[in-house]
Amino acid sequence: MILQALDTYYRRKQADPDPTKRLPAEGLEDKEIPFIAVIEFDGTLFDLIDTRHVEGKKKIGQRFLVPQGIKKTSGVAANLLWDNAEYVLGVPDGKKLEDSEKKNKAGEYRARLLEMRAAFRARIAALPGTAQEDVGVQAVLAFLDGLEWPALERFPCFAEIQSSNPVLSFQLRGDLGLICQREPVVSAVCDVGDAATDGVCLVRGEAASIQRLHPPVKGVWDKPGATPHKNIVAINNKNESGSNGGQTPAFASYGKSQGANAPLGKAATFAYTTALNHLLARDSRQRIQVGDASTVFWAEEPHELESAMTDLFGDSPKDDPDRNVRVVEALYSAVQNGKFAEGGPNTRFHVLGLAPNAARISIRFWETATALELGRRIKQHFDDIEVVHADYEPRYLSLFRLLTGVSLLSKADNISPNLGGEVMRAILEGLPYPTTLFNQAVMRCRAEQKVTYARAAAIKASLNRQIRFRQSHEKEFLPMLDPDNANPGYRLGRLFAALEKIQEDASPGLNATIRDRYYGAASSTPAAVFSTLLRLSKHHLGKLNGGLAVNREKLIGDIMGGFDAKSFPPRVLPLADQARFALGYYHQRQAFFTKS
Repeated sequence: MILQALDTYYRRKQADPDPTKRLPAEGLEDKEIPFIAVIEFDGTLFDLIDTRHVEGKKKIGQRFLVPQGIKKTSGVAANLLWDNAEYVLGVPDGKKLEDSEKKNKAGEYRARLLEMRAAFRARIAALPGTAQEDVGVQAVLAFLDGLEWPALERFPCFAEIQSSNPVLSFQLRGDLGLICQREPVVSAVCDVGDAATDGVCLVRGEAASIQRLHPPVKGVWDKPGATPHKNIVAINNKNESGSNGGQTPAFASYGKSQGANAPLGKAATFAYTTALNHLLARDSRQRIQVGDASTVFWAEEPHELESAMTDLFGDSPKDDPDRNVRVVEALYSAVQNGKFAEGGPNTRFHVLGLAPNAARISIRFWETATALELGRRIKQHFDDIEVVHADYEPRYLSLFRLLTGVSLLSKADNISPNLGGEVMRAILEGLPYPTTLFNQAVMRCRAEQKVTYARAAAIKASLNRQIRFRQSHEKEFLPMLDPDNANPGYRLGRLFAALEKIQEDASPGLNATIRDRYYGAASSTPAAVFSTLLRLSKHHLGKLNGGLAVNREKLIGDIMGGFDAKSFPPRVLPLADQARFALGYYHQRQAFFTKS
């Protein structure tokens, strides 16, 4: 189902009336090329061009359509007319050379560099005759045959090429495109011919030449040092004991070898991997990255939600701080009216959650729904996390801010593994939020003695979905203060906020309030501290002027009027009531600073 949907998306993009929006044809791929060697017709090096531009804190190379790269393993395998500096120039990678010298294997590494250069030239020499006759291809071969180091060292960027081993390609002086983009080369690459059929493609349901190894999927974030490119379809190459006591490869079950275990035709394999790599690209407007989860989304026809999802769940850019508000309000309007600016309400929408794994990419979740159904679930999410907040805080919390808000020190690096994917799945499938989100929000409030906007939003949303899905008789929590809510935990939180406010009014400019000293005990074992806090409040009330003192005493009376005198204060509050305590405290604090 996932691969079929990606294959359909590839075909849709290939049929786009705008040629600039079409995905690469079979045999090509979109590749970032940081450096280009500009050569003369006789193969003389004219210039080394740095195509990169600064994006945030990184330098990003320009993207070009190039012949599709091959899947590299530990062996020597070259790409056609583009590759890293080891293959193209024979320049050693600084780090690899240093490591080989430490292991007394520098000679082996330099011999391998010669093999790489030879493989790169042999790949070009293997082109058919029409491509071999192209002046650009002939210029590259002449360049490779006559390459000398002094010709490279005179360019300022060569030092960086030596240290970073970047990807390079070639351009003929005077041409606008790369040599690998010249018509004879592209024709040779894209002419896949009539390959012999050896199976039935599971995606397209037709006889096809089965792909043995699938191209890698790029763009799923992983921990530093991990393999950057992995597959979502792969067969484990680990020996297992056979029934006869011998060793049988795991991928050879029932006599099938490698790709034949999951037979996909070469055309369908290229289509789904190209579509997925396009969706996962760094500058894609159809992906969201939260924690370790990479979420991509697409529709079966052009639709407003395709480009809006990033703005719905992400932060507004600095140059357009109101974009998030506009997009969410447009979603509310579309759900209410059943009409989208582009695309229909019944357009099928697909959402795929991916996460890194040791062997291959994990499918974290997969959801297919109509655009209207999906819009309603996203709207419900924003309704659930809506909570009163300060004017300077964002009107709609992004998913990133929600998750960092419940993490240690509010840092992205401390977001719990799997949490981003679980929350996204809950939003898109309309499920209860994960227990981890709820527990962490309560624990951070207690550990830091502080109930923030994001933590209050996470607590309110989690509690309301629990009430809704369990069909509890408990009233759902409002975004703002609810004086009629009689839950003991919620009222205790309100009472604690009122006592803190009385202390602040009585002694302005305090460095620390009762929250800094008593919040943890008050929210978990209220019987241990509330008698002391109420006794202290009488001392603080004595310092207030008459009108303010009367108002504060009246507020305390209204709050305590909802308690059973025999059970006040409760000895212990369970975790769920600690969450209600935090929400009651937050609501009451916000009410003190909200204009009527």
